[in-house]
Amino acid sequence: MSKAFHVHLVSDATGETLNAIAKAALAQFESVDVREHAYMMVRSRRQLERAVDHIRAEPGLVFFTLASLDLRNELTAQCAQIPVPCMDALEGPVAAMRQFLGAAETHRPGGQHEVDQRYLLRIEALNFTIQHDDGQSLDTLNDAEVVLVGASRTSKTPTCVYLAIRGVRCANVPLVPGLPVPGALLAASLPLVVGLWASPERLIQVRRNRLTTMGESRDTDYVELESVRAEVAGTRKLYDHHGWPSIDVSRRSIEETAAAILNLLAERQEARA
Repeated sequence: MSKAFHVHLVSDATGETLNAIAKAALAQFESVDVREHAYMMVRSRRQLERAVDHIRAEPGLVFFTLASLDLRNELTAQCAQIPVPCMDALEGPVAAMRQFLGAAETHRPGGQHEVDQRYLLRIEALNFTIQHDDGQSLDTLNDAEVVLVGASRTSKTPTCVYLAIRGVRCANVPLVPGLPVPGALLAASLPLVVGLWASPERLIQVRRNRLTTMGESRDTDYVELESVRAEVAGTRKLYDHHGWPSIDVSRRSIEETAAAILNLLAERQEARA
């Protein structure tokens, strides 16, 4: 039986930053049993004591993002007594920023989550994306920054939502075999249109899983190999015909697909500028 390692994440805010850092680091270590323990909104000594009690019960590596100097010093002191390694996940970046900017940090917890103009723009983008999901609201499609097109189950919706969280007004339009491409899509001149596609084998696998969750077991053209091959070939031909950049999402995560789209959007904006 493999040994289980414990990783404790202590944050004075939502813990999103810390969780992302930890997951990125842990992704480099395969076949290791790691148990993550998260303690969020830790802003008082009492809350910190509760986290330390858990750390003491299951000792392991501790990562933290705490703006309060008192809480940071208390946590490091307590971890030294246990003893377990304790690291400030933002110490390096903050120190580099301090030196580069020639200014001292404010030590304000959760500052990145304050409601500012950028936050409001992200909310607006998310509302836009929800309203323009799966071919809806085609009359305002030209207001999008990015339009994703593709066959069923090519991760259009989750990619759009991820982009919206990054502040990009995104819409998606499904391409259905036997139905014409919506005229609003062909007429849209302002958005960056990106075609998503996957290998027929991968698409069939995802679609079968989807049908299973819906309690459907009958074979249809939706999961028939030759039909799906023709569908994929048709969508890729459409992308080439209209000069739309395309992305193979067969083995890409949502984050990787979104990153590629953001790069395309940046290149387009630079070219226009």
